[in-house]
Amino acid sequence: MLQTIESINNVVNNFIWGVPAMICIIGVGLYLSLRTGFVQIRKFPYALKTTLGRIFKKKEASDGSMTPFQAVCTALAGTVGTGNIAGVAGAIAIGGPGAVFWMWVAAFLGMMTNYSENVLGIFFRRKNENGEWSGGAMYYLQDGLGKKKNCKYIGKILAVLFCIFTMLASFGIGSMGQVNKIVANVSAAFNVKALSSIEVFGGITLYNIILGVVIMALTAVITLGGVKRIANVAEKIVPFMVVLFVLGSLVIIGVNYANIIPAFKAIFVNAFKPEAFVGGGLGAVIIAITNGFKRGVFSNEAGLGSSVMVHSNSSVKEPVKQGMWGIFEVFADTMVVCTMTALVVLTSGVFNAGTGEIVGGYTDATLVGGAFNSVFGWGNIGQRFVAIAMFLFAFTTVLGWSHYGSKAWEYLFGAKTTVIFRIIHVCTIIFGAVLTSSLAWDISDTFNGLMMIPNLIGVLVMVPLVMKITKNYIDRKVKHKDVKPILSFDPDVQAESEEAVANGAE
Repeated sequence: MLQTIESINNVVNNFIWGVPAMICIIGVGLYLSLRTGFVQIRKFPYALKTTLGRIFKKKEASDGSMTPFQAVCTALAGTVGTGNIAGVAGAIAIGGPGAVFWMWVAAFLGMMTNYSENVLGIFFRRKNENGEWSGGAMYYLQDGLGKKKNCKYIGKILAVLFCIFTMLASFGIGSMGQVNKIVANVSAAFNVKALSSIEVFGGITLYNIILGVVIMALTAVITLGGVKRIANVAEKIVPFMVVLFVLGSLVIIGVNYANIIPAFKAIFVNAFKPEAFVGGGLGAVIIAITNGFKRGVFSNEAGLGSSVMVHSNSSVKEPVKQGMWGIFEVFADTMVVCTMTALVVLTSGVFNAGTGEIVGGYTDATLVGGAFNSVFGWGNIGQRFVAIAMFLFAFTTVLGWSHYGSKAWEYLFGAKTTVIFRIIHVCTIIFGAVLTSSLAWDISDTFNGLMMIPNLIGVLVMVPLVMKITKNYIDRKVKHKDVKPILSFDPDVQAESEEAVANGAE
C-alpha cells in the first residue's frame, strides 16, 4: 500500500512543484514587491522597530486573543521546524550549495507574500462562536475574491479547497514529516539498543513506536487545551530554541572560519552553475532552483497561507502592524536560521560540495548532527544537541499546525467541533514514526503545494487592497496625516477597532 501511495504522490508532487509553480511563487512575490516599492527593504528598519523593538513591552491580550508576540511565536512554532535543519541539508544534498541561494530568493520575495497574507488576514477576520478571532486565506477568498463581479462561487469553492488542503497538510508537514525527523534524530543520538533491536514490522523498531506514542501524548496535552495553551508554550520555547541553535551554529562556523568564504562562493556560483553531481546545463539549474524554492517554502511557508491563521488571532488592530511581524517571521526563519544551518553544513567538512557526497556515513536527516559533532565530538554531544533542537523545532511545528488545521476545520464544520480535528491530528502522529523518511517528506511537499494554489490566487486578486491599506497606514503612522484608518471589512469591527486605535491601541 505504501508503494501505491508513493507512486500517486510522486505524480501529483511533480506536477505541483514543476516549473509553472516556481514561476507562480516568484511571480506573485516579485509583483507584490514591485507594487509596494519593495517594502521589505524600504521599511525593514521600521519592521524591526515595530516587532523586535517592542518584544519586551509585554502586554496581555484582554479579549482572550494572543499578543502580537505570542502570535508570531506561534507562527514561528509552525514554520521553524525540520525544514530549517534536515530540509536545508536535504536541499544541499540534492540541489547542491546553489539551492541555498534560491532559498534566499524565495524568502526575500516571500517576505512580501507573508506581509500581504497577514494584512488580509487581519482585515477579513471575524469572531467565532467561542469569541476567538478567526482569519485566514479562506476568509479573504470568500469575502475578498468572492465579492468581485461574478466571483461569488469561485471564492467560496477556493476557500473550501484551501481548508481541505490545509487539513491534509497539517497531517503531512504538521505531523508525519516533523515526527519522522524527530524519531530519526533522537533514535540516532540517544540509541537504546534494548528497544531499537526489536523489529516490530518492516524495519520499524519498538523504539520508533514508543517515541511516536510519547510525542502523541505530549501533543495531546497541549493542543487539546486550545489556542491559548499552544501560544503560551510557543512563547516560551520558540525564542529559546532559535537563540540556542543560532549560538551553537556560530560556534561551528567560527571554528571553521577559513571555510566561510569558500562556502559563500559555492552558494553563489553553484546557483547558476551547479556541480557535476547535480547534472549539467539548464536542467541542473532547475534542480537547484526547485529544491531551493521547495525547501524554502517548506521552511518559511510564505505563500501557503498557513501562518496567517495564527497571526489573525493577534490582539492587534492595525493590519499593517501584523504584516510587519510577517516580514520578521520569514527573515528570522530563512535568512537567519536556515542560513546558519547551511553554513554549518558547508564549513564543517561533512559535505563535499564538489561530489555531492555526505561524509562520515550520515544521511540528510543526521547531516547537521554530524556537523556539530565535528566540533562537539566528545560523548556524541553535538549530535545529541541537534537531536534536542530538532525535537523542539519539530514538536512546536506540530503544535502550530494543529492550530492551522483546526481553523480550517472550524471554517467547514464550526468552532464547537474543532476538538474532533485535534484528536485526529494527534492520532496521525504515529504514522510519522513508522513511514520512510522520503515518503513522509514528499507527502508534506505535495500538500504544501496544494495549499499554495488557492491562496496565491486570493493574494494576487487582493493586491490593490493591500496597497490601499498599506498606504493608509504609512500616511497615518509615518507621515502623520489626518486620515480615517482602514482596519476591517466588517463595519462593526471597523468601528470598534477605530475607537481602540484612537485611544492608543495598535
